[in-house]
Amino acid sequence: MKQLRPLRREVQMIFQDPYSSLNPRHTVGTIVGAPFKLQAVKTENGIKKAVQDLLALVGLSPEHYKPVPARVLRRAAAAHRIARTLALRPKLIVADEPVSALDVSIQAQVINLMEDLQEEFNLTYVMIAHDLSIVRHVSDRVAVMYLGKIVEIGEASRVYTNAMHPYTTALCPRCRCRTRAGGRSGTGSG
Repeated sequence: MKQLRPLRREVQMIFQDPYSSLNPRHTVGTIVGAPFKLQAVKTENGIKKAVQDLLALVGLSPEHYKPVPARVLRRAAAAHRIARTLALRPKLIVADEPVSALDVSIQAQVINLMEDLQEEFNLTYVMIAHDLSIVRHVSDRVAVMYLGKIVEIGEASRVYTNAMHPYTTALCPRCRCRTRAGGRSGTGSG
């Protein structure tokens, strides 16, 4: 496991459920600051200040350092997960359904935050999702899996405008994907 330690600095994970991925017995500050301790990373002004800076980066106030996860709103819990993920400044973030447990207005806020952070820190995301209209905001390339196999892969613009597999169009009802035959598929207005 020690040989994976350097890789863990480069690759981080955002888990699906904001509450089950945060230990309810620890404060947000302890959870977000854990990567510094686990990786023995020294911070310039201490872990507490580094955590407060991370919380500010994801749009939260320093007061979010103290509560336990059960006492915060879903949007804040999602932001805590992202802050923890950014602590070690990874190059790659694997996001497993990062907004599926959130209502639509909060989904948009979190996706916008992820988009901003992607640009600011030159992040690469591997986003696992069942809704391609969510993925499209942070993706340059898209791979669609069906029954455990990749059935479509390509530049995001091509996949969204000229889907070649029926499952792709099923995942993207609001994207107005075009099928190979050129007809529109999907019913949404996105």
